[in-house]
Order: sequence, then C-alpha cells, then structure tokens
Amino acid sequence: MKEGSKVRKIAFVGDHLPRKCGIATFTSDLLAAVAAAHPQSQCLSVSVNDIQDGYEYPEVVRFEIEEQDLSSYLRAADFLNISNVDIVCLQHEFGIFGGTAGGHILAFLRELRMPVVTT
Repeated sequence: MKEGSKVRKIAFVGDHLPRKCGIATFTSDLLAAVAAAHPQSQCLSVSVNDIQDGYEYPEVVRFEIEEQDLSSYLRAADFLNISNVDIVCLQHEFGIFGGTAGGHILAFLRELRMPVVTT
C-alpha cells in the first residue's frame, strides 16, 4: 500500500490458527505480515469453523463463520459491511467453505460492499 493510502481496515477471511490447516497458518501469517508492514491499518480476521464449538482464537479474530451454515456467512458479510472494512482478503482452498462445492462463500461475496482480493 502506498503511504497515505485510504485503506484503513483490512479483513482476512478463511481459516485461522489454532485450526490445524495450511490455510489457517497462511492466513494468520499473512495478517501478521500486513499488520506489521502497515501499522496505520487495522487488520482483523473472520474465521471459518469446522467444529461446532469453534476454537480459542486470538483477539484479532472478530467474527466466526460456521462452515455449513449459510446464514452464518450472510451475518459475516453484514458484520464486515457495518464495520466499514475497506478491503477483504479471502483465502480460498477447495473444501474449507460450506455448501455444494463450497457455494456458501459465493453468497457471502455477493453481499459484500467492498473490494475483495482472493488468494
């Protein structure tokens, strides 16, 4: 990001540590690296849970999505919209999102009112 960028709030969506998953490690590391490189921006995570009780996440995880619950994805989109997030960084891997072929994430993306970057 350029110095003086208007991007002040960045949300990372995907799995997050302590979930044991490569994407969880990647998302956690990416968020930490972006936060360190751009301390003027607030970074937060929206994590996808594959177990009913979720995980004991760090404070940076601000919202949890229940993997197989479509309404949970829609609530997450609402949360990001009302939180004035400037950009969403979506971490995608086949099998980590609920619905037929991971289709719940498409409903989530349709509801967002900010740009999305996907890795």
